[in-house]
Amino acid sequence: MAFKLSRKKKRIVVISLCMIAVSAAIIFLLFFFGVLKFNNPKHSDYPVRGVDVSSYQGEIYWETLASQQIQFAFIKATEGSSHTDPYIAENYKNAINTNLRVGAYHFFSFESSGKTQAENFCNAVHSYDGMLPPVIDIEYYGEFKSLSQERLSQVKYELRICVDMIKDAFSMKPIIYATEKSYSDLIGQDFSDCDLWIRNIFSKPNDDISRKFWQYTN
Repeated sequence: MAFKLSRKKKRIVVISLCMIAVSAAIIFLLFFFGVLKFNNPKHSDYPVRGVDVSSYQGEIYWETLASQQIQFAFIKATEGSSHTDPYIAENYKNAINTNLRVGAYHFFSFESSGKTQAENFCNAVHSYDGMLPPVIDIEYYGEFKSLSQERLSQVKYELRICVDMIKDAFSMKPIIYATEKSYSDLIGQDFSDCDLWIRNIFSKPNDDISRKFWQYTN
């Protein structure tokens, strides 16, 4: 049986669909820019707050940021074996001249060796008294939404090399940043010697995961 809408009803359907699409886009943008939060932990429960930044934030007014009830900042330095964040030198210099505790992080690539990645990070970041431990960000990205068991073993091998080289260079164990999935697949007890920074922007992380940092929003 055929069903035909009148012209008026068609207009109503089109308008309704447009409104739904616009509303969805607004919600996504509010969430992406941190205005809308699925998590909003009490400040009394989590009094020590901080940010992580990269070139995506553009120019940062560090004195202003440091006055906004935060105590620390992690700055992206490198990614893979060759990429350096174009803002690392400026951000690092300006951040350490505030009252913030400051550290730097490296985005770990599944496509290059742990040795060359550690070298890339160490060449981009200088240590200073009071700096926070370096961070290695390991999470699925791009075409790598999952890895075979063989590839997981290889990534763990390269990650261990990277961890140990950065530890030797900075005389402190790096923190590992992970989502709950990358933690389950790649970190677990194999890197229990490193402190953990877990990202869960939809709910509180599993209490079975012992963590030092919780990233609760974008």
